[in-house]
Amino acid sequence: MKQFFVQMIDNSMSSQWWKEIIEHFVKAGDTFEIRCWREEAAEIGEASLYGTVVADGYEVSVKGSVTEELLGKLLAEAPADKSIYNKMTKYFTIHVRNDLCDIWSEHYGTEMVIDIISDADIEFFEQVMGQYPGSFSIGESKNG
Repeated sequence: MKQFFVQMIDNSMSSQWWKEIIEHFVKAGDTFEIRCWREEAAEIGEASLYGTVVADGYEVSVKGSVTEELLGKLLAEAPADKSIYNKMTKYFTIHVRNDLCDIWSEHYGTEMVIDIISDADIEFFEQVMGQYPGSFSIGESKNG
């Protein structure tokens, strides 16, 4: 297993890399947690269609199971609000854990921490990220 720490450093990046990673690693039936800031009412409303809402301090957490519809929306969305971040997703945090990986998409998808279990999936991840030299800062550690 390997853990990768990804920080997008090219703020002009499209979300194609993020969508490739999500499409490969996230499947319908996986459990998820989406975290939003309390003031992100539209995002909370949309995420709540797919899970249970829990308010926690400054954030709101939605937990549930990934559906084909939710996955389709994640892969099709193109966030319009790019004033602070070049957002890959409208959600501040998306966390999914399954038999392939433990993935944390943070800061609207501009940062990612992913634990990948199999060598084939590690190779896929490295191939995708290798298409964008100089666009990311990527660290890694080998676990187990």
